[in-house]
Order: sequence, then structure tokens, then C-alpha cells
Amino acid sequence: MKKQNETKKQLSRRAFIGSSITAMAAFSVTSGSVLAGVKGSTSEVVTTKPNSVFNGVHIGVITYNLRGVDTSAEGMLSFLTQAGLSEVELMGVEATSYMSSSSGRGAGGRAGTPAPAAQLSEAEIQTLRAQRYVQLGKALDMRKMYNDAGVNIHFHKINFGQTEEDIDFNFQVAKALGCVGITLERSEEQVRRLAPYADKHKIWLVLHNHTNNYPQLDPDDPILQYGKYVGFNFDSGHYFAGSGGKSPIPIIEKYHNRIISIHLKDRTGEGGNLPWGQGKTPICEILKLIAKEKWPIYCDIELEYQYQNSDALTEIKKCVEYCRNCLS
Repeated sequence: MKKQNETKKQLSRRAFIGSSITAMAAFSVTSGSVLAGVKGSTSEVVTTKPNSVFNGVHIGVITYNLRGVDTSAEGMLSFLTQAGLSEVELMGVEATSYMSSSSGRGAGGRAGTPAPAAQLSEAEIQTLRAQRYVQLGKALDMRKMYNDAGVNIHFHKINFGQTEEDIDFNFQVAKALGCVGITLERSEEQVRRLAPYADKHKIWLVLHNHTNNYPQLDPDDPILQYGKYVGFNFDSGHYFAGSGGKSPIPIIEKYHNRIISIHLKDRTGEGGNLPWGQGKTPICEILKLIAKEKWPIYCDIELEYQYQNSDALTEIKKCVEYCRNCLS
């Protein structure tokens, strides 16, 4: 009897999230009744669904640099629909706040990192499993709220915990939100640790570069060897500035099957951030290349230039229109 109880305890620790959560997520995605009546549904947010797919290219925005915008899930959705955007890369705070609103415990490191499973009692493990079950339900609710309003969440960016159970939970959250990938800053140590989970869940690890760690043309970028679901969130503006004004087109052409998204901003070869059309980053050329080749690459606007006597919504609309004109 003692051996049987010990075996059950070990299984509980290994199955931290538990098969019940996976089953709940799968059932909820396919069952309209489970997700009916979500607060902030389409009728409460917009009357016309946005569409920012121009000539086959999916234009979205990353939410972290939207200054002065309500970062609640509902507030961000309202912003997106007003901006005419049907795609988004969430910085993470929108989802973790929404998920924590009923359970009081966030996903990953951003909204509170739970203690490692080995330090938890059996009762604490069961409580955490129940909390995460609720959180996945909230993530599914948020996905439905966004999808009903015409917005697709293609990525989110969230801190990873240290244990296998924490990591698995982050990938479960990405699945529940409808994401194809999780964005993270480029780190070989992180990628080595996380790549097996990405392959297991078939959710991309999407690596974001800055001006000093962008993908190289020659030799092949070694970080891709760690897994089939390791890809790039290629920041074309950072590349342009960091390389001293080199065109990002050759990088995109070489790695197009591993570039899952591109961040768009207009910069100079000296590093300045300018309103779109005033810098030198070949934004139109990038968009036209993706349209011509029909590559399934998400293109997300970044609002990094300074502006006065305006606001984020006005400026994002300008960027959306710039993309539309490039692809018309």
C-alpha cells in the first residue's frame, strides 16, 4: 500500500499539468457551449471586423511599444480593432493579467513563478493543477474573444519557468491562445533548453534579434540546429541599423522557411528611428518580396519612433496604411 501511494505521488509530480488539462483544452476549442458568453465578445468591442491581410501578407503589431494604451485584454482588443489590425503579437502581460483575474496566479515568470514541483506538497500540487486548469480556460476565453472580433493572436512573449511542468504549461497557454509560436530574445542557452519542448508541442520558438545578434548569411546560423521548431522573429530594422545599412532582403531570402515573423520599423544605417517613409529600411521591398513569394511570414509593426501631438492609435494607423500602399 505504501509503495502504491508513493507511485501515485511520483505520477502527480511528473504530470504537473495533467492529462485533464490537455483534454479540457482540446474539448473547449471544439465546443462552442464551453466558451459561450465570453465577457467582451464581438458585439461589445466592434461592429466591423478588421482585416489587415493585404495581398496575402498578414500585417500585425507587437504590443510592447504601444505607449499610453490600455494593456488589459479588452483594452488591447479595442485598440487593435480601431486600428484595423486582424493580427497581433502579444507582449504577454495582456494574457497573463486576463488569465490571473480569476485564479490569482500568472503563467511563467511575468505574473508570478510558482515554486518548483519538488518543493510542493501533494496538496499544493493539486491546488496548482486546479489553478492552471482555470487559467487555460481563461486563455481559451481570451482566444475566442479575440477571434470573434476578427483578431488572430499569432505569438505571445512570456517568461519561462525552470521546471518541466512550468515550461509545458507555457506551451499549453500558447496553444490555448491559438499561437503558432512563443517569442523570446535570442539566447543559445535558452534555446538548447526549450527546443525539445517546442518540437514536442509543435509550437515555434521565435527568436528576436537586436542590432548585435542578428542571423548571419555565412555560415548558416548554428542556433537553428537545436530543433525543427526553432525559428526567427527577424527584426529587419535592428538588422539594418546594426549592419550599418545592409539590406535585410538576402537574410530573408536565405532563411524564409525559418523566419516566422518580421518586425517592421524604419531606421537609418546610423541607428536612428524615424516615422515610416523617412528612414532607409526597405519596408516596401520586404513586403513585396513576401507577397511575391507567398511566404507565410507574419509582419508586425513596431512603434519605436518618437512623435508629438499625436497618439499610438493615430501613428499605428499611419503604419498600417503605409503597408497597405506598399502591397496595393
